[in-house]
Amino acid sequence: MRVAALSPSGTQLAGLMMHEVPAHAQRVVELGAGTGVFTRALLASGIAADKLLVIELNAELHAYLHEQFPQVHVVCGNACELKAIATGNGFIATDLADAVISGLGLLSMPRSVQKSIAESVFSVLKPEGCFIQFTYGPKSPLPQDLLDELGLSVRRGGFTWRNVPPASVFVYTRTRSEAIHAVRS
Repeated sequence: MRVAALSPSGTQLAGLMMHEVPAHAQRVVELGAGTGVFTRALLASGIAADKLLVIELNAELHAYLHEQFPQVHVVCGNACELKAIATGNGFIATDLADAVISGLGLLSMPRSVQKSIAESVFSVLKPEGCFIQFTYGPKSPLPQDLLDELGLSVRRGGFTWRNVPPASVFVYTRTRSEAIHAVRS
């Protein structure tokens, strides 16, 4: 229950998650990396180790990830503090992230924590960036009223029966754009 998973994510789920990472993505954040299934897949897909920031709250899993991926920025921290973490270690000093992928158990979290995580995620993403989340439920783990409040939209990216338990992938993006001001010439 502490890691919100019955078993490590399978290869089919990892494939679905990687399919949703934008083709142009270079800078990626991973939340709740667990045993590193998605970390390995991100590296195998061409994300450079120094352009990957992994946040894991569980100290034992953090130590394991740090040992397995010594070139990756692996931080023991809370996803609610993502902006402070990414700023503090210089990860977003030159550019924001193209994507954030997550294995966090959002379904089991209070709405206030879900909101804090979503706000933190979108604070480190480029305007066209995406938040890719898997869940064991059939619906988006972030409720529609929260998406409306934050100006986000969601689409289902895929579903796999082969994962234990079966899992869905959801992709969140901004629906609001910044105001465009008229310019007279």
